[in-house]
Amino acid sequence: MTALDVATLALRVPTGVTIANTVSGLSAIRDAGCTAVILSRQPPPQIQPWLNALEPEQLPRARVILRADRVKDALCSICETSGVPKAAARSLPIDDIAAFALHFSDLMNVQHLRLRLDVVTTNACRKFHIDAVTARLVCTYRGQTTQLGEAELGCDPDVVISVPQSCPVVLRGTNWPSDARTRILHRSPPIEGSGESRLLLVLDPIYDLEEEA
Repeated sequence: MTALDVATLALRVPTGVTIANTVSGLSAIRDAGCTAVILSRQPPPQIQPWLNALEPEQLPRARVILRADRVKDALCSICETSGVPKAAARSLPIDDIAAFALHFSDLMNVQHLRLRLDVVTTNACRKFHIDAVTARLVCTYRGQTTQLGEAELGCDPDVVISVPQSCPVVLRGTNWPSDARTRILHRSPPIEGSGESRLLLVLDPIYDLEEEA
């Protein structure tokens, strides 16, 4: 993400969206009036070319609940079972996701997370919505990225921004402990029929492991 990208994004973000320059800045999600935080960062340069070169069937897929400190080991196993080619670059997204898992678990004060790695080729979640969670971390590692906008639930935003690729966004959900309703809606970009495949990371906090089980 270049300085120009950051400046352009900063001018367009709706009220309630904060741009953080460090991972610790994601804690702004707890600030009054903040309902989404985008981390502005420059990821390791090898991640994107390597992921983009993979065939869609080689991209990692997973839906698991686990301790945040077990994410790295789990991702190594997931890459093996998903058929992700062995290469030096493979450790980069693994380390990246594992680090975000630890930061997000600390932010949400939980030990366990639900981790999803989705390979999206359709118009999944094409309607603007708010997730039924406390908060959620979303990061698009390949393809078009999550779109945000400000509107009442059930309406489409007049202005839509796209979160930069490989930059995580933390979004408040409907279960956030606050009387103030968020107006920041999001959706997956419509890509059906384009031949594109997206790689999407989603992290949710788990507060009651027995209930989830």
